Amino acid sequence: YGVCVFRHANLDDERHIAFSRRFGELDDVAPYLAGGRPHRLKYVELFDVGNIDLDGTIFPEGDVRRNWNKGNTLFHVDSSFNPRRASYSLLRAAELPPKGTGGNTEYADTRTAFDELPPALKQELLDKDYIAAHSLWHSRKTAAPEFFKDVDPTAFPMSRHKLVQRHEPSGRMNLYIAAHVHHIEGLEPDKSKALFDTLYTHATQPKYVLSVEWENEGDLILWDNTCVMHRAAGGSFEGRYRRDMRRTTVHDASSMAWGLNEKSDVRQGLP
Repeated sequence: YGVCVFRHANLDDERHIAFSRRFGELDDVAPYLAGGRPHRLKYVELFDVGNIDLDGTIFPEGDVRRNWNKGNTLFHVDSSFNPRRASYSLLRAAELPPKGTGGNTEYADTRTAFDELPPALKQELLDKDYIAAHSLWHSRKTAAPEFFKDVDPTAFPMSRHKLVQRHEPSGRMNLYIAAHVHHIEGLEPDKSKALFDTLYTHATQPKYVLSVEWENEGDLILWDNTCVMHRAAGGSFEGRYRRDMRRTTVHDASSMAWGLNEKSDVRQGLP
């Protein structure tokens, strides 16, 4: 399975981290804290992906984190922009907005999407063995172009991963794509964009998408970033109600974990 939903898991921070360690080595936010960035949560293994500021209030309009988080509304995979990508992510609802105000998390099945590509396009991808360059800054600028208008993604390092890969746990072929993809190497910019847009639009069709409603505080969702994209669906809660979401991220240990990147501890962007 690409996605597992655990209702009423009711883990606290410590057990969330301990459970996550069963799946492998955890990523953490320590590199960001070393640069002086504050962290609202007690543990560095927890990524703070809610809408709550250090003082407990909701991020105001115009706040950098609020605009940064708009990138999460685009289908993506966690950490493809770092030299070492993520395998599993485990997201927990610590505090939810009122029911009916949105906030679903949606998942796109990129294995089945690859299976059902037009035969000629599928064969092209297999023959060409394209490499995609991933940039966190690119997805952030795509989602909030006015706020990040002065950001040039090409001024920052990009991570390189093959566009089509075999998903090792299942043996199935997979489209490893995300909104983080800045370009496909070896193609002119217009052809790169056209190919990416075709694949991204295909893989995010409703027939490949599962929308999960967060029903209870304490719900936990686990997914495999190496075969599933995800996104935050948004809703009327934005700017009105607190939403405290905490995520652990497991480093990939497969043969494709580092893609075509040099092994390093480099991290891109905010936690």
